[in-house]
Amino acid sequence: MSEIQPLHNIHPFDARGVAKRFRHAAIFGALESLHPGETMRFVNDHDPLPLLSQLQQAFGEKLGIAYVRSEPGEIVIDFQVRG
Repeated sequence: MSEIQPLHNIHPFDARGVAKRFRHAAIFGALESLHPGETMRFVNDHDPLPLLSQLQQAFGEKLGIAYVRSEPGEIVIDFQVRG
C-alpha cells in the first residue's frame, strides 16, 4: 500500500449497498471514472484483501490506497487516482 496525497475531491462509495455479484465490477467502474487527484472513499463491512490485490495489479502506482478506518464491521479505505 502506498501513501495518499492530500484529499481534494472525495467521492463516497458504500459497497454494502451493492449486490455481491456486482461489487467488483462497480468498484472498478467507479475508479476508472475518476480523474487524477480524485479520491473514492470506499466503505465495506469486511477487509477486501482479494479486491486490493486485484486493484494493485490493474492500476499499479496510479492508485493510492490508504486505510481511514479499520474496525469490525466497518472498513473505510481511500483510493486516490494519481496522474
